[in-house]
Amino acid sequence: MLDAVGEDDVAAFLGALRSGTDGRTALRPSSAARAVVAVRGLHRFALREGLVPVDVSVAVKPPPPPRRLPKALSVTEVEALLAAAGADGTPRALRDRALLELLYGTGARISEAVGLAVDDLDQVSGAVVLHGKGGKDRMVPVGSYARKAVDSYLVRGRPALAAAGRGTSALFLNARGGRLTRQSAWTVLRAAAQRAGVRAEVSPHMLRHSFATHLLDGGADVRVVQELLGHASVTTTQVYTLVTVDRLREVYAAAHPRALG
Repeated sequence: MLDAVGEDDVAAFLGALRSGTDGRTALRPSSAARAVVAVRGLHRFALREGLVPVDVSVAVKPPPPPRRLPKALSVTEVEALLAAAGADGTPRALRDRALLELLYGTGARISEAVGLAVDDLDQVSGAVVLHGKGGKDRMVPVGSYARKAVDSYLVRGRPALAAAGRGTSALFLNARGGRLTRQSAWTVLRAAAQRAGVRAEVSPHMLRHSFATHLLDGGADVRVVQELLGHASVTTTQVYTLVTVDRLREVYAAAHPRALG
């Protein structure tokens, strides 16, 4: 009888789902949340149909999902990965090194990187215009390592690749002289990670995470990182500060004489 169920009963049901006190296996927050949503839907229906005088589930909220911290490579891992790309000096190797240096050096999304045109590079200011989500462009400085890799590719790599195509303004070209695809860029990154012996499941977005995390580790202001990443809200960027706090705890626990007792 739904009219005999109170708010405390619904809350106790949620608690039992999470703790497993009803004899069943405790559910993860996501699974418990789905169950609570179903219960709330039932009570809303009962109220709408006049079966109960009040919806006793309205104040019971599903458990929030766990906050997943973005994965980032260490600086040493990034350096090994970049060194593994472009080692043989061929046009494609020069392209691969330039691509990965630019991804890590600017925090660009993979779609932003492969969508670049040669004219998006501002050689005078040492910056690049990234075409972000929702048609929003942003100008991001390019570090000296990335600039050097891109310059080498433009001089010794891109012309050879472009000769096989029909002419395109795209910055990063494939072996047929056309624009490099997202899928091909993924392949470039994974191949470099394998050669470098990086065991983590590397993705282009992980380089973006590493860019943000390393900036914050180095003392960059979160608002500046927000602008560089092209986040509409600083709340999205602040998740990276959780990563750096965890690292601070690790260093503190290992180094301070009275951290552990």
